[in-house]
Formats: sequence, C-alpha cells, structure tokens
Amino acid sequence: MTHYETLIPPASHWSLRVRRGTQITLTDVEGDANVGMVFYNPENLLERYNAPDTLKGQHTFKLTEGHCLYSDMGRVFASIIKDSVGWHETVSGNSHASHIEAKWGARDYQSDRNDWHQNGHDAMLVEMAKYGLTQADLTANLNLFSKVQTDADGNMTLAQHNSPAGSHITLRFEMDTLVILHTCPHPLSQAEQYPRKPVKLLLEKAAPVTEDDLCKNSRPENQRGFANNALYHFGLEA
Repeated sequence: MTHYETLIPPASHWSLRVRRGTQITLTDVEGDANVGMVFYNPENLLERYNAPDTLKGQHTFKLTEGHCLYSDMGRVFASIIKDSVGWHETVSGNSHASHIEAKWGARDYQSDRNDWHQNGHDAMLVEMAKYGLTQADLTANLNLFSKVQTDADGNMTLAQHNSPAGSHITLRFEMDTLVILHTCPHPLSQAEQYPRKPVKLLLEKAAPVTEDDLCKNSRPENQRGFANNALYHFGLEA
C-alpha cells in the first residue's frame, strides 16, 4: 500500500496510530468544515498534544504552514508542511451536547440515524475509549480549517468562510502518534442549520526532513523540539 484515502463523513469521528515519517493531508471538500483533532504518544498515553506550548513557543495565536504541533514533553508530534488556509485555531475546544441542543436542537442516533446532531466532545470520547482513554485524558484540541477572532472586549467569534471548498492542510508526523479527530461543528459556530461538512483524508509517506526544513527552522524552539525528538528516537534508527 503506497497511500490510503477516505472521506470522513460529517458529524463523524476517526482515529489511527500514525507512524513517524507519514503525512496526512486533510481537504475541506465543500468549504467551512471543522476538524477537531488531538494527539497522544501510543507508547506513553500520558504524553499528549499541548496547545499552550505549541502557541507560546512559536509566538503565535494561529497555526499554519511552518508551525509545529508539540507534546507536553517538548517533542514535536507533527509539522504543518503545507497549508492553503492560513489560519487554524487551538483555543476554543470542542462543542458539547449542550451547545448543539441550544443552537440546533437535540437529535440522537437512535431516532434520527445519520441526521442526528453529534458533538465534538462525545465524538472524541468514543474514539478515545478504543485506546483505554477517558474524559480525564481529554486535552485542548486543534480546530483545523477554523479561525477565531476577538473584539475590543476580548470576546471570541468564529470567522465566516475562513476555509473555501478545496482548502487543504498537510501534517508530517515526526514521531509515532495516535491521531484522534472528528468532523463535528466548531463550538462557536453560528450556522443557521447544523453544519454537515465532509473532509477528505489522504495518508501517505512523507519526504525526509532536510536541514533547511521550514518547520524545523521557523523558530529556535522548533530546533530544540526536533533535537528532543532525535534524542527520543536515539538508537531506534534502522
């Protein structure tokens, strides 16, 4: 198998242990999608994605090409090597059942089948349970394809039409990573109807990291992160 491709339906969830040296490309098929995503170290599930370190170490509030996605052990889970959107956020968390019900009404799978109203929090817990993870293990998540903006009082809103149809982002994985994601609405969505946006996922082998790699060299902290990865993998090279 040289690659794997699938369509993640709206209001759905997916997970996979992704090997180091692999890349995932996500494509917003129709526009205005949201992909909630978290990472764990499959060899030590206590190590997981750290949103504050990811942002402060790179002096940014948004994520885009050239940025790295950090664990709470100072290592780089993945690097953003391609991005046509320019802004992905990691501060708003997941939608919950209460958000969904208040905005679009409660629907469950038993009664409504594929027209039900799933929320990001529960979708992640379903996938996490497959690996022995519980709500206590849930960490702040990425919201790919979504942009949040603030007003003068610090109130956050979701920017409209941040991701046109066909927008894409590619993550190159720098260590073995348990990837958990969902395609449920962003918690700040103000759409009139429950958003149902599919996302295409392409899994393939990544090119080797070079010395002039953008992600590795975009910030001094990223060079330290890659050095931490090298130490972590010391003695494991073929």
